[in-house]
Amino acid sequence: MSDNTKQLREQRANIWEQMKALTDLAERENRDFTAEEKATWAKAEADLDSLGDRVERAEKMAALDAKLAQPAGRPEGLFGDPVDEHDDDAYSEAFSRFVRRGMAQVSPEQQAALQQRFIQNAAAVGTGAAGGYTIPPAFRATMIETAKAFGVMLTESELVETETGANMPWPTNDDTGNVGAILAENQPITEQGVTFGQGSLDAYMFTSKLALASIQFLQDSPNADTWLAKKLGERIGRIKSQLFTIGTGTNQPDGIVTSATIGVTGTGSLATTGGISYDNLVDLMESLDPAYGDHPDARWMMHQTIRKAIRKLKDNTGKPIWEPSVQVGVPDTLLGRAVRVNNDMASVAQNSVSLGFGNIKAAYVVREVIGSAALLRLTERYADNLQVGFIAFERADGTLQDANAFKTFKTTPTA
Repeated sequence: MSDNTKQLREQRANIWEQMKALTDLAERENRDFTAEEKATWAKAEADLDSLGDRVERAEKMAALDAKLAQPAGRPEGLFGDPVDEHDDDAYSEAFSRFVRRGMAQVSPEQQAALQQRFIQNAAAVGTGAAGGYTIPPAFRATMIETAKAFGVMLTESELVETETGANMPWPTNDDTGNVGAILAENQPITEQGVTFGQGSLDAYMFTSKLALASIQFLQDSPNADTWLAKKLGERIGRIKSQLFTIGTGTNQPDGIVTSATIGVTGTGSLATTGGISYDNLVDLMESLDPAYGDHPDARWMMHQTIRKAIRKLKDNTGKPIWEPSVQVGVPDTLLGRAVRVNNDMASVAQNSVSLGFGNIKAAYVVREVIGSAALLRLTERYADNLQVGFIAFERADGTLQDANAFKTFKTTPTA
């Protein structure tokens, strides 16, 4: 951890201690905050959030830079055989020149290499006639790692990669109610079947939308490829994580929040408590079978607005239940469990689902199609502005695979 990041975390911890001192004083004197104390608390909370965002951003980018500094792995063929390295290097070089200079500046040999990996998207999968060139490993690695950095659900979910985008039935199952038995001598084993539900994984086409870059930038910047890969990766990461969180399941993935079971419904006042109480949190944790709730990977996922309300809660001994982290790589905790902020969830309101708890990896699976990431370069449309347009696309889907592994909290239906 850099000295600057360490100092930011220490400042954040000090601010949190000041906030706790304010609430302790008011409770000892059995009163609400004074107007001055309310203003002090509000400013301290804003500073706490600001420092937290700075720390998260700095550490995320440092981790991303370290990841991208590693050499990209070689792609594999249909049966796991490595693709010829010479062909792959030649394609990467041709692709880079195509991105920077356009097809007119690509040699006939390089054009031939590009055409071998051109993806023509059929109308049957809802993508029209558009097509693009398959993204080479180094470019794709930058896109994928950037997408993960900007998409909570991309790092928390189980990942399955497939060779094609054909619809794939996906079994859903909860086996926690089934137990073994003692077998007496010379007695037959009692059968106990596993009951599977039936889910489905499609391969929706995710797009970065259009990103514009000046011709001068593409020609002169030594980092043009990396910049483009990061920018497109950010966009695809955000839309994928959003739909894996709150997707409706109709012509898009079914999000984990949309599909999860509501474990607890709050009864507290939104105006006075933010709609949540200490008891609600305990009840939500206990609504899961211990096989899920006690698992080391079990964690909270919440919108920032409900985090604000939770920070004011204390346990039965008067100790704040929120614990901000002061160590790199260690997340904030709530009741001893890690917290992930996901602002694709709903902000706190009547009947909102802004909080969940459980083992997200066990609950939700993401399917990505290997080799589906491709790039379109639009040259003529923006030529009068001396700009080039780029569109990246990739096929993926996600679905809830175990509803018992993750449950949500729903706020009160009244204000």
